[in-house]
Amino acid sequence: MAALVLAIDLGTTSNRAVVFDSAYRIVGLAQEEFPQHYPHSGWVEHDPTDWWATTLSTCRAAMAAAGAGAGDIAAIGITNQRETTVIWDRTTGAPIHRAIVWQDRRTADRCAALKAQNAEGEVTAATGLLIDPYFSATKIGWLLDTVEGARGRAETGELCFGTVDTYLLWHLTGGRVHATDATNAARTLLYNIHTGDWDDAMLALFGVPRALLPDVRDSGADFGTTVPELFGGAIRIAGIAGDQQAAVVGQACFEPGMIKSTYGTGCFAVLNTGPQSVTSRNRLLTTIAYQLNGQRTYALEGSIFVAGAAVQWLRDGLGVIKHASDTAALAARADPSQDVYLVPAFVGLGAPHWNAEVRGALYGLTRATGPAELARATLESVCYQTRDLLEAMRGDWTDAARTRTVLRVDGGMVASDWTMQFLADLLNAPVDRPQILETTALGAAYLAGLTVGVYPEPAEFAKSWAMECRFQPSMEESVRARKYNGWRHAIRRTLSA
Repeated sequence: MAALVLAIDLGTTSNRAVVFDSAYRIVGLAQEEFPQHYPHSGWVEHDPTDWWATTLSTCRAAMAAAGAGAGDIAAIGITNQRETTVIWDRTTGAPIHRAIVWQDRRTADRCAALKAQNAEGEVTAATGLLIDPYFSATKIGWLLDTVEGARGRAETGELCFGTVDTYLLWHLTGGRVHATDATNAARTLLYNIHTGDWDDAMLALFGVPRALLPDVRDSGADFGTTVPELFGGAIRIAGIAGDQQAAVVGQACFEPGMIKSTYGTGCFAVLNTGPQSVTSRNRLLTTIAYQLNGQRTYALEGSIFVAGAAVQWLRDGLGVIKHASDTAALAARADPSQDVYLVPAFVGLGAPHWNAEVRGALYGLTRATGPAELARATLESVCYQTRDLLEAMRGDWTDAARTRTVLRVDGGMVASDWTMQFLADLLNAPVDRPQILETTALGAAYLAGLTVGVYPEPAEFAKSWAMECRFQPSMEESVRARKYNGWRHAIRRTLSA
């Protein structure tokens, strides 16, 4: 039996393909960036044809690196940036417009109007989410109302909506399968996370025709097979999960109370709450962590819109650094007597504030402030935001006996020892970095491999999780309190500006 699994991990700025063997080792990897489009302030778009082109090229390159043909790949798992919205022609596969990325804020006015109608309570009760431009529903509405003829074509079934996974799946299967999994469906504002179906009241509220929507399946399920000519033979597609949920799986956070935090373009902390959904009192999201064998496991999630994107801003916007990896060394040279705070609200603030209109700000600048202090403030801002999320989670999750005091981390930023040490210091809790940093891809691969029998049940898979480094807090409490209080003051000033 074929014992390799191919994961497609299509993120916000790049696409990667990773081949894992039966022992979860990476035996082939390829990655390509693709263009970002910013047609107006606060608007972010992708060309879906870039997704497809980079999917083909990275998959073929990763398979070649692994020395694998289609017959050696037992299954494909897909993980993706969530909420990003694309609509395409059901016959030709051509998108009707560039995809609207999760960071995009163009529907802020529509969201504000719905909140003014007191619709948010009903929305949260059904979907676990808040009304915000972040999610897919108002993006769908914008596309249907902006692209000429789109709404009529959607109502007659001529068009398909999908998050990134659905678009890739449709093309991988040659248009035979229009489907998604529960974790991606749960991020649309249209899916009832309690009944496990598209919600008629939400469809009516947001004006989305049911004919536009994909079938919803388990995270590990039969999603069809690839068109043979793509990779030299048909390959089963057997796992799909949104990137943050895939990271939960890849980090083996299967027990209630376990927490992981992923640091990519944004930062996303997810707390497993088990088979019971927990309604947040602190403006966190209630979502589906994963769904297997028809059984939903729920989570509380805090979403930070800007993490690694702030480092990109240092590099591309300010020219302070040449490479993202330069940031930590520069930050380590910062003057410790300067308390500079960056509130990276470039596209608004996510949890727990959920303010789409606020914009970024810098505080504490002096004549002596330079690149090193800006670099430190940028990295520290990610850690401050993480603490905000964990404080909110502690307020919502009352089962203290099952709450872990260790944070498992992954994503590109966790390679920085400086940043992870500051995170541990600020949280006053251990931070565990795993041996396999490609945890999102691993989660997608595991779901696919589990479905086809290459990988074992979750409890056995959890035994394979291995720590590369634990960062222990060492900061004095007085320093921790002073720095965090300064951050909270900066947030208050930004929100009131």
